[in-house]
Amino acid sequence: MRLGLFFGLCSMVWAQQNGAPPSSPPSSSEKPDSAKPPRTPDLAPPRSDRVNVTDLGSDLGQSSSKDEQTDLDAPEDDAKTHPQSSAAVAEAAAGMSGNGVSEFHTWDPHKAAKSIEVGDFYFRRKNYRAAEGRYRDALVYKDNDAIATIKLAMCLEKLGVLDDARAEYESYLKILPHGPQAEEAQKAIERLKTPTAATKPQ
Repeated sequence: MRLGLFFGLCSMVWAQQNGAPPSSPPSSSEKPDSAKPPRTPDLAPPRSDRVNVTDLGSDLGQSSSKDEQTDLDAPEDDAKTHPQSSAAVAEAAAGMSGNGVSEFHTWDPHKAAKSIEVGDFYFRRKNYRAAEGRYRDALVYKDNDAIATIKLAMCLEKLGVLDDARAEYESYLKILPHGPQAEEAQKAIERLKTPTAATKPQ
């Protein structure tokens, strides 16, 4: 009897949701008709094959088929609107490898920080060549890293590669013009511009 009451309530809720007039739940004195099992609600999610096409309108949008070809041609007035685009395309093509895929490196700040840490280890032990390699590794994983840039500049200065050292100090000032080591970088640039800098022992 409780099962019949439950199914009766479920069918009443379903009928209300689907626009059918509500039926009264069976009373406790009534017994469910054994010939007609109680109707259970359809709890399945809506299916796409039950959609009425006329409700969608005439603008159905594009197909997601793989066979559909996308038009990749430039607009007719593109050369006038973007006169420098041909140079940019040629530049990009020059940077591509033979298979049409440009070379790129994964941006990984954690690996960059680890490389700087190892570079510092070598720098403290005056192994400047090894330190230089680790600072360059850090800049591969995180280009324009200010810390790796200034430390690479210091390394190159110790190694006597003064032009490259000055360029790295200048790079640091471009990244952080008012950074914590900006004054030190500025002094190093001035020092490396003097002709006596090449003769100073490091």
